Amino acid sequence: MTTTLRPTEPLQAHEDETRSRRFQVCVNGRPVGAIHLGTHPVFGDAVAQLLDLRIEEPDRRRGRATVAALAAEEVVRGWGCRRIEATVPADAGPAVRLATALGYVVRNRNMAKPLGATPPRLPEGVAGRPMTEEEFGPWLAQNKKDYARSWIQRGVPEAEARAKSETDHARLLPDGLATEGMAVSVLEHEGTPVGTLWLALREDGAFVFDVEVDAAHRGRGHGRSLMLLAEAQAVAAGRRTIGLNVFAGNTPAERLYDSLGYTTTLYAVYKQLV
Repeated sequence: MTTTLRPTEPLQAHEDETRSRRFQVCVNGRPVGAIHLGTHPVFGDAVAQLLDLRIEEPDRRRGRATVAALAAEEVVRGWGCRRIEATVPADAGPAVRLATALGYVVRNRNMAKPLGATPPRLPEGVAGRPMTEEEFGPWLAQNKKDYARSWIQRGVPEAEARAKSETDHARLLPDGLATEGMAVSVLEHEGTPVGTLWLALREDGAFVFDVEVDAAHRGRGHGRSLMLLAEAQAVAAGRRTIGLNVFAGNTPAERLYDSLGYTTTLYAVYKQLV
């Protein structure tokens, strides 16, 4: 049997300068599913996104999705793409296994945790305070560098990673410390600054954008204290869920989040196209 992709629309050009196209997945000309491909809104035309891949129930577990995904790679190679990315829900076991079998690598994952009505208590001698304007400039510059480095270490070309860092920070913190819905804090231990927290307070919950323990104070439990501070701020603001992103390979952070009761909700995966 022959599995092919049949376009169901012309190549679409969007206002954000991305392109996309939808296809039917066909077996000997018979539609058995659908696939949606696009280019990346941040990384540009050189990076494709597998936006959706669905096979109808009667045709699942027959390798249709595998062949369709491989055919999709050929399509985006024809667009000039050098990398393809996708997001996979953590509870979609077959999709996770398919991505792994096709050579996709986990770059990062989203995690989440439900919160109660009572803020957690910080350890004795530990407290959080708002970051000052004098502290913000150096913190922002370093945060941009660290964020870009995390992407570079996981297969993103340096120019793309630095551009993404600049774009994301400009979008998320347009008014600096005064940006609505953002809280940037400093954690102190007995009056000494030991780390920083960047927390977003969204309508549907809180999200931790960054936690960082100063190098001289690592290995003393301050990472856990920063996460407890994030949860306390979220509860105080009336949020009942909190989420975060963790890059693959950051083992200390992954262990910390697991120990605090966070569970994975989404995997972000990628594959270099050679």
